[in-house]
Amino acid sequence: MSEVRLKKGESVDKALRRLKKKLDREGTLREVRARRTYESPAERRRRKAKTPKINYWGSFSLS
Repeated sequence: MSEVRLKKGESVDKALRRLKKKLDREGTLREVRARRTYESPAERRRRKAKTPKINYWGSFSLS
């Protein structure tokens, strides 16, 4: 669970901005959005196959 504590004299808006950045870096929101609906195993395999992969020399390939 992510946590952000208010610093002395810090506004709530700044603390919220820090929290949003932290959640974005950790990928928490992306994961929550992805789990919002059911994804069948076939759909999961299809999605994983679509993601680009980096080969040994650093270039991308879709296979």
